[in-house]
Amino acid sequence: MAEAKKIKTALISVFHKDGLDELLKKLNAEGVKFLSTGGTQTFIESLGFECQKVEDLTTYPSILGGRVKTLHPKVFGGILGRRDNEGDREQMAKYEIPEIDLVIVDLYPFEQTVASGASEADIIEKIDIGGISLIRAGAKNFKDVVIVPSKAEYPVLLDILNKKGAQTDIEDRRMFATRAFGVSSHYDTAIHNWFVSTEK
Repeated sequence: MAEAKKIKTALISVFHKDGLDELLKKLNAEGVKFLSTGGTQTFIESLGFECQKVEDLTTYPSILGGRVKTLHPKVFGGILGRRDNEGDREQMAKYEIPEIDLVIVDLYPFEQTVASGASEADIIEKIDIGGISLIRAGAKNFKDVVIVPSKAEYPVLLDILNKKGAQTDIEDRRMFATRAFGVSSHYDTAIHNWFVSTEK
């Protein structure tokens, strides 16, 4: 199996929870540990699964009205750390940064918020910062990390898990990374277009 990697820890930060329960059930059955924030963490625990709070890992609460939750070296170090790089491994050990092997994100619904006729203030709050950063970090380090960038990809990962258990090949991870940059590119384009359309 080409560069197979086992999924041991998953960071889950999603806006839409629908369709997530089946995926969580399979990951839990495979012994994958969950790490999450806010509403997603509450949802995971409501299904009866254990879930570590990101706040417990970082020792920082969610701040600025939820604008800053996952933006922390212990989270991004866990995603971006290169498993075959001795220096990265030493620093991860030194700063107690856990390896995060799977990142599942579903971004704030920016386009739907614009389409709903919401106020400018509400639209700006739906510009996802942490989520888009998680997507880019996971995709950049696809050599070691699986990035699921939207709820549309939940079934794709579930299919892989059902076939192979909690492990992926480099081809799987690269495919998800390609889709992830597609999601981030579309999202930023939508935001850019909105700013252009509202210029005075």
